[in-house]
Amino acid sequence: MTSPIRTVYWENDTVVFIDQRLLPGVETYVISRDYRQVAAAIKDLSIRGAPAIGVAAALGIALGAHQSQAASVTALKTDFEIICTTFSQTRPTARNLFWAIEGMKKCFCEAYAASQSQTDRDWKQALNYLKQSLITEACRICAEDIAINRQIGAYGSSLITAGDNILTHCNAGALATAGYGTALGVIRAAWEAGKRIHVYVDETRPVLQGARLTAWELVREGIPATLITDNMAGFLMKQGRIQKIIVGADRIAANGDAANKIGTYSVAVLAKAHKIPFYVAAPLSTFDGAIKTGRDIPIEERDPEEVTCCQGAILAPRGIRVYNPAFDVTPQSYITAFVTEKGLIYPPFRKTVPLLLHS
Repeated sequence: MTSPIRTVYWENDTVVFIDQRLLPGVETYVISRDYRQVAAAIKDLSIRGAPAIGVAAALGIALGAHQSQAASVTALKTDFEIICTTFSQTRPTARNLFWAIEGMKKCFCEAYAASQSQTDRDWKQALNYLKQSLITEACRICAEDIAINRQIGAYGSSLITAGDNILTHCNAGALATAGYGTALGVIRAAWEAGKRIHVYVDETRPVLQGARLTAWELVREGIPATLITDNMAGFLMKQGRIQKIIVGADRIAANGDAANKIGTYSVAVLAKAHKIPFYVAAPLSTFDGAIKTGRDIPIEERDPEEVTCCQGAILAPRGIRVYNPAFDVTPQSYITAFVTEKGLIYPPFRKTVPLLLHS
């Protein structure tokens, strides 16, 4: 049995993460002692996947506070605000990032209020209390993410039938979370339950998260899988070779519109045309009740070189204009159900999603 994948975690007062840019060729773990390095890793895709980004941000904020040289509680508060701003500017689409920052801010405010009684007696003790509170909260968020993913897997496994061929897009596995995965967590849970299944893996251009990351996870765990290029998906559906589609999400609006890796919308349209169930697996931290519809979800645009080059190889003529949105939005009408840690959520999403968020 293979050891669990640990994507990002706290160890010996550092943040440790696997550099996903180097996979599948090299499995390298980076030990970070500077919160700015963690923020840069989120920005350059060393750490990616909405839940993993949220966990990394929480751990990075704790690291920044821990390393702060502030000589007073007030000075630490100033440093903390700068650290949070740094992480908020890394990637705009993933809701989990901002959810984690909000959680760390709440933790700081509560610890700050509690520390005031200590300040008069011992300012060093108050500082240590604040810093340790943030570390404890970040580690709790990390552990909770894995537990949530296992719950998602358990609920989602009920949707999978022995013999199913399942299509995935991008990577919503252990590498996209603190461990286990959302969409791939559903597949893992079904496999662990003894269901004989097969996974078709979209390569997911332009950064190839499916080919490099999802395929690596599945091969590592011995789950039968076949890699296909993105433009083969419709042909396989027409042939009747795909029974279920499961993807993750980076932000889900209050009406059920879901932003995910670019190309997800195309897969959803094809699924609807071929009457194939299309499921989105995501934790509640991905849902954004403040955004009414997918039209309001900010879509990140990334470096043109992600399209024109691949690991140093030039794929397109220099000077060509490039449009490189990292995500697209799948309208709620194309989604069969959401798989969350609280169970399966079915239409009408305009009613069920708000109820879920307030339950």
